[in-house]
Amino acid sequence: MLIPRVPGEPPVPGEPKVPQEPPVPVQLLDFIRNGKKFLIAGHKEPDGDCVGSQIALASVLRRMGKEAVLCSAGPFKRVEIEKYEELFSCAPDVDGSENVIIVDCSSPDRTGDLEIRLGGLPTAIIDHHEVNQHQPFGEYAAYYVDAHAPATTYMIMKLVSVLGLELTGEEAEILFFGLSTDTGFFRHVDETGARTFEAAADLIHKGANPKLCFRAIYGGKSLDSRRLMGHVLVKAESFFDGKLVVSSEEYEETSRFGLEGRDSDALYQLLQSVAGVEAIVLIRQETPEKCTVGLRSLSWVDVRVIAESFGGGGHKNAAGFALEATISELKQKILKSFENVF
Repeated sequence: MLIPRVPGEPPVPGEPKVPQEPPVPVQLLDFIRNGKKFLIAGHKEPDGDCVGSQIALASVLRRMGKEAVLCSAGPFKRVEIEKYEELFSCAPDVDGSENVIIVDCSSPDRTGDLEIRLGGLPTAIIDHHEVNQHQPFGEYAAYYVDAHAPATTYMIMKLVSVLGLELTGEEAEILFFGLSTDTGFFRHVDETGARTFEAAADLIHKGANPKLCFRAIYGGKSLDSRRLMGHVLVKAESFFDGKLVVSSEEYEETSRFGLEGRDSDALYQLLQSVAGVEAIVLIRQETPEKCTVGLRSLSWVDVRVIAESFGGGGHKNAAGFALEATISELKQKILKSFENVF
């Protein structure tokens, strides 16, 4: 039985067009082979893909006889990555002899408080986001970007293979965790995503446990997280004939339930299941003066373009930004930005 196509989603004639994978740059391989000490950095407010990429890469470098220091500005808000926080330094000692590898982002400001410490050091980038190369650290020693890769952890897998190494069971486990996080446990994989499942199968062969991984990502939530979700769902509003849903989290709710009460992935899942919805906007009042905004789309809506218009970024189907504003101020501006979409 064929799976019916989502109404409004354009048909895909013929064979799916699988994006061409860029090769791992020779400059990156040389950068790794010739370096002795590495600072492995990621973006602030890390997620599973960022943390998984960092931990696996550091493990591989150490097996190659290198020194590797895991760095993150944090905070480790997500329940599923809290246990890894102790592995990271938020203020690494730097004497100028280090090389830097930044994973899962390529803008210096995305590393948060690490930016001032890492600036000026030889730097390589490994990222799967379509990024604007503004405010660079300088001339990158290597720049490995694949905007069509399902996750940065997928790119780390490919890098390890090109380096001629086999993954350990522990490395496979943390890479599967990151791959599962960024694909929504494979919910976001479309007809071009065979390589994602091939990578997943390879990681399982090497010791990753999907059952335990699913439990780690989606289990262990607090009762407050369910209550907060209820508050946000009650405020959900529909616009453009049901194609856009917008909701918000007030500062009072953030203060009451805490950051650990958030469960964005489950919230987006629930709202995306509403008939006719094409895009979702979630506005959070982080402080009385500042909001963060998460945007998601099911298929054809490119929310990255919307996020970039506000100074943010991300993927076609998942993006975000932060702005000095209140929920009511931002809401009207965001609705205006969607007028040309719907």
